[in-house]
Amino acid sequence: MRLIPFFFFFVSIVAFPQKTIKTTFVKKIELKAESIISVDKVSDFEVIKYIDNNTLFRKHKDAIIYNYSNVQLGDITTVDAFSPLKIKVFYKNFNTIVVLDNRFSEMDKIDFNTIKPYKNISHVSTGFGSKLWVFNQDLQQLELFNYKTGEVWAKALPVQSLVIQLVSSYTYCWLLTEKYLYKYDAYGSLIYKIENKNYTALALNYGNIVLQSSDKSLYYLPKNSQVITPIETPKLLIKQFLVTRGSLYIYDNEFLHEYQLIKD
Repeated sequence: MRLIPFFFFFVSIVAFPQKTIKTTFVKKIELKAESIISVDKVSDFEVIKYIDNNTLFRKHKDAIIYNYSNVQLGDITTVDAFSPLKIKVFYKNFNTIVVLDNRFSEMDKIDFNTIKPYKNISHVSTGFGSKLWVFNQDLQQLELFNYKTGEVWAKALPVQSLVIQLVSSYTYCWLLTEKYLYKYDAYGSLIYKIENKNYTALALNYGNIVLQSSDKSLYYLPKNSQVITPIETPKLLIKQFLVTRGSLYIYDNEFLHEYQLIKD
C-alpha cells in the first residue's frame, strides 16, 4: 500500500511537465562586433549600439552614425545604455566612468580615484537623474551614488559572494552574484533574493529579466514574480543575448537573431 502514493506522485510529474516560454523567429542581421550593448527598434529597423576594437558604435540600418573611443582610459569594461541620453562607459582598470549624450559626446567624467572617500568600483549601472548604482568592491556593498554632488544616497547590506553582473532601471536594481540574484528598490532595500542555480548572465527589459545558465539555456523571470520559466531557444551559439520590447535577440558572433517571446 505504501507504493500507491509514490506512484501517483510520479505520474503527476510525467503528466504535467514544466511550463516553457516559446519563441518565434523574426529575422537576422549580419553584424561583426565584440559585444552588443543595446538594440532599439525605430519604425521597421534597429538602432544598434555595440563595441568593436575597443570603440563604441551606434549603427542605423547599414550606416554607422556615431562612434566613441578613449585610448587613454584603456579597455571598455561595460556600457550602460538604459538611458539613451546619458550613456555610461565604464573603464574598470582606471576606476572611471564617462557619461555620453545620444551623439556620443562627453558630458561628464567620474574618476573614483579622486573622490573621497575613495571607491574601488567593479560594476556600474544607471540610476535616476544624476545617480549611479555602483558596487564598491572594497566594502562588498551596493551604493546609489550621485555623481554631481558626490553623495551616497543609499546603501545595501554587504554581500558575501562574487558579483557577476549589475543591471538597473530607474526604480529597481538587480545584482547577480555567484550565490544569489538580488533585487533592490531605489533606497537599497532588499525586495527578494533568489538562489543562483548556475546563472552566469542576465538581461533586463521593462522590469522583466532573462537569465542565462552555464549550459547556455535561457530563462524568464517576470517583474512581479519570483517564478523562473525556461525559454525554448533554437540551437545557436549564444555569445550574447538581449531583450527589447518582447523580442529576444541572440548574437552568435556573425548574426544578430531576433525572436518573439510567446507568453501564455
